Amino acid sequence: MTILVTGGAGYIGSHCVQHLMSHGHSVVVFDDLSTGYERFVLSPHFVKGNTRDKALLVKTIQDFHVTAVMHFAASCYVGESVNEPGKYYGNNVYGTLQLLDAMRETKVSQLVFSSTCATYGVPQTLPLTEEHPLNPISPYGKTKRIVEMMMEDYSLAYGLNYVALRYFNAAGADSTGKLGEAHEPETHLIPLVLQTATGKRKNIQIFGTDYDTPDGTCIRDYIHIVDIAEAHRLALTYLTAGNSSDVFNLGTGHGFSVREIIQACEQITGKPIAVVEAPRRPGDPAKLVANAAKANKVLGWKPAFGELTEIIRTAWQWEQQVTELPSLSR
Repeated sequence: MTILVTGGAGYIGSHCVQHLMSHGHSVVVFDDLSTGYERFVLSPHFVKGNTRDKALLVKTIQDFHVTAVMHFAASCYVGESVNEPGKYYGNNVYGTLQLLDAMRETKVSQLVFSSTCATYGVPQTLPLTEEHPLNPISPYGKTKRIVEMMMEDYSLAYGLNYVALRYFNAAGADSTGKLGEAHEPETHLIPLVLQTATGKRKNIQIFGTDYDTPDGTCIRDYIHIVDIAEAHRLALTYLTAGNSSDVFNLGTGHGFSVREIIQACEQITGKPIAVVEAPRRPGDPAKLVANAAKANKVLGWKPAFGELTEIIRTAWQWEQQVTELPSLSR
């Protein structure tokens, strides 16, 4: 197959590109490099462009004879989405609308979409299943839910066949050292803690220590980036086998608190990590843990990186070798 991967120069997209290529697929990376890095483009086929450019999407699909699409291109900072909702509706919703129309025009009907657990909002029950009510509380989560609704409508009207993967906290890095997590700014807990261990940061802030959890800090479900990539490959296999559109959670089903993450990072790095306690951030649920039984049963997906220490170890290997972000070059 020839697969178009939008956002293929980003953290999750680039790992998926590498994984798809290792399984024999031809991949076309489509990315405007606004948040991704050119050095993360591992495919020989690269088109620099934004998903809001439908004409370029159509041309790319036709030129490379694309047969399926994986869609990662999006703005993805929850806090920023509150302050700049227009950016998120423009990139995430309008950009996806152009992609869907480009696929329709070129008669490409298979799509794997990078969704998020942020579509659920504040949990009513845990662990979260796909049947949990959808009530996103941030513009980021709302835009992802809107895209899911768009895909539902395009499926009914035009025959789009899609899988939406709602994943929890992506973490870790490729074991070969070619890829890893490099956001500007970095907001994810594990790289922030590891950057404190390397001395790039003076300390790590814990936002809220009075939650209703065993140690008072938030609990999250961390899933290795390679396991996420494998889920996308399996989702594509599911679609090409003629199965109907569906939605799946991705997570390990095990939650770890902020303090547990910091302790595990100290254990892996052998370095003390300075901590500063700070007030809660608005909208942070006390606990988010996935029930991914459906993905296991239907897709045959099971995380290979089941232990937190395995996830952190790969992230630490990457963090020790990565240079300052400007030298990554776009």
